[in-house]
Amino acid sequence: MLFIDYLPLLLINMVAGLVLLAGYVYAGMEDPDQKKWAPGFIASGAVALVFGGIIATTWPLPGPYNMLFGESSVLYGIIFLVAGLTLALGGNLLTIAVYAFFAGLAAMLMGVRIFVLKLTAFPPLTALGYLATGAAGVLAAPGLAWFKGNKPLRVLVALMILGAAAVWALNGFGGYWMHATGFHDWVPTTHLLLPKK
Repeated sequence: MLFIDYLPLLLINMVAGLVLLAGYVYAGMEDPDQKKWAPGFIASGAVALVFGGIIATTWPLPGPYNMLFGESSVLYGIIFLVAGLTLALGGNLLTIAVYAFFAGLAAMLMGVRIFVLKLTAFPPLTALGYLATGAAGVLAAPGLAWFKGNKPLRVLVALMILGAAAVWALNGFGGYWMHATGFHDWVPTTHLLLPKK
């Protein structure tokens, strides 16, 4: 059975958001102009929330992939969207960082299950992406509360986030590559109903 998914869109969107987050952790936390970081976070969060929400509520993918990709995308999306809006309005990121802690734990749990159950085309790579992205969420609140002034630690966290972005880039661009081949003969159902010329 052929199913249509837009997981590469969500993955590349997450790559963009994670690269932005790594930049924010490295340099943006001390930037006097916090508002300039807002649009990127808002854009990444909106895409993840909308399309992850569609997956989470309609279950178009086989089995557990709806939960793994849809629900995790919703959590990611709301964190980035609210963080962007908070930066735009000059607010404090601590409460969304606390939210990110629990979303990060969920992502890490999903990563373990993906690895153990051998889910996705490349379970170790996907599990690594979930674990690294989840670790970034877990470290968000402590990072804001205790390590904000510790530049060497922030560099390490930024590098970990960039590593997660690299994993998702491999998955996302690989998905575009495979989907271009796998769907080359696909025709929407509505086109099958049209009269033949």
